[in-house]
Amino acid sequence: MPDITTHLLLVEDEAPLRQAVAERLADNGFVVVQAETGERAVEALAEFAFDILVTDLRLPGIDGVQVIDAAVERYPDIIAIVITGYGTVRDAVGVIKRGATDFVTKPFQFEELMHALNGALEQRRLKSENAYLRAQLQERYRFEGIVGRSRAMRDLFQLLETVAPTASTILVTGETGTGKEVVARAIHHNSPRRAQRFVAINCSAIPETLLEAELFGHVRGAFTGAIGTRQGRIEQAHRGTLFLDEVGTMSMPLQTKLLRVLQEREFERVGDSNTMKVDVRVIAATNADLHRMVAENTFREDLFYRLHVIPIRLPPLRERKEDIPPLVRHFLQKFCTDGNRAVMTISQPATRALMAYAWPGNIRQLENAIERAVALSGGRAQIEAEDLPPEIQQAADEPPTVAGLPFPEEGLDFDSFIEGIEREMIRRSLERTNGNKGAAARLLNLKRTTLVEKLKRLERS
Repeated sequence: MPDITTHLLLVEDEAPLRQAVAERLADNGFVVVQAETGERAVEALAEFAFDILVTDLRLPGIDGVQVIDAAVERYPDIIAIVITGYGTVRDAVGVIKRGATDFVTKPFQFEELMHALNGALEQRRLKSENAYLRAQLQERYRFEGIVGRSRAMRDLFQLLETVAPTASTILVTGETGTGKEVVARAIHHNSPRRAQRFVAINCSAIPETLLEAELFGHVRGAFTGAIGTRQGRIEQAHRGTLFLDEVGTMSMPLQTKLLRVLQEREFERVGDSNTMKVDVRVIAATNADLHRMVAENTFREDLFYRLHVIPIRLPPLRERKEDIPPLVRHFLQKFCTDGNRAVMTISQPATRALMAYAWPGNIRQLENAIERAVALSGGRAQIEAEDLPPEIQQAADEPPTVAGLPFPEEGLDFDSFIEGIEREMIRRSLERTNGNKGAAARLLNLKRTTLVEKLKRLERS
C-alpha cells in the first residue's frame, strides 16, 4: 500500500537551503509547506494540523524554540525535528525537553534528515499502535463474553469457534439490539488478525453524500472542505477487520464499489486515480431482509452472495428467554462494579416480569432496564419488580403465553384463559409489525378481516 500522505512544515530563513530541502522532501512523498520566519510558521500552525515540523533553531524574530512551543501546545503528538548550526549537547537537550523529537546539525546531508524523519515516524506509529492495542486488549471480547446458555446460543458459540480462525467474509443478521457488533468483535479477537485494528462503521448513521469518503478516504481538493488527504475506514482496517453495520442501507453505487473491494481487494480514494491494495476481512451486519431487497432490486445480488459466504443469525431475545437470567446477572455485575457497590441480586417477581416481557429492543433494551433498576434501587441489595420500567411491570400482570401454561389444582376458566392467550398473541404480532394489521394477520395465518373482528371483540370484553 502507498504510504499515508504526511504533511510537513519546513521553517528555514535561508531561502536556497529551504527550497532545496523542500524539493527533496517532496520527492520523498511529503506534502511540504515552507515558512521563512518563525512568525509565518506560527500562523501556519494555527491554520493547519501538520504531522511534522522541521525548523531551524536560530531564526530572526520568533526563534525555533518558540515555534516548537507553539506547535506542541496545539498538537501534542506532532513530530518536531530541529536543524541547528549550534550542535551542542545543551542545545539538543534543551529542544528535546521542550518537545522536539530529534535534531540534525548544519551542515547536514539530506540522508541524515531523512533518517531522523523516518525514525520519528516509526516511533510514533509504534506508540500509536501500542496505545490502540492496549486499549482494545483491556476490553474483554471473547466468546465467553457473549452470554447465553440456550440451545441457540450454544450453536452460535460452536459456529463462532469454527469461523473465527478463517478469513471468510461473514454476514451477521438479527434484529436491532441483538448484539451484532459484539459478535463481530468476538470473531476479530479470536482470529489471527487480533493484533490489528477492528474498524467499525454504521452505514445508516452517515449521510450518503459523506459515506463514500468515510469508507474510501479522499485526497485534498476532492470536494468542498477536503483540505487534506484522509484515510478511509477500509484503509484503516488494513490487515485487520472491517465491520459494516446496517450494510443494507448502502446506496447502489457504493454497493458496486464495495463489491470491488471484496472481489479485487483494491480501491481508490475519492478524487484519486491511484489504486490501493488492501488486506481486510469484512464482517457485515443488517437487520434488513437482504433476500427481499435483492428481489426488489434495491440490493445487488452479486454483493449479497459475496457477503453471504458465512451467514450468522442472532436470535431475538424473545426466542431465548432462558438466557434472560444469566444476562441479568451479567449486567448487574457490570453496573454494580461500575458504581463501586456490592453486586446486587434480583427477586423472583422481578425475574418473572423480565421473562414475561417480549423485548422488542432485545439485549440492548434489557441492559438499559437493568441499568435503570440499579440506579433506582437506592441502597438496597436486591432488584425488585417496582424498580423495572412500567411496561415490563405491566407484562408480568398479563395472561401467560403458550410457552408455559400453568394449570392450577383448582382448575381454571377455560374461555377467559384462551381469550387471554389470544389477546397476547395478537398484541405481540402487532408489536412485531409496528401496528400493521395486514402483516400481523399474515403472521397469525389469519385473514385481515378476521383479525379486525377479533380486535373489536377483545376491546368489548
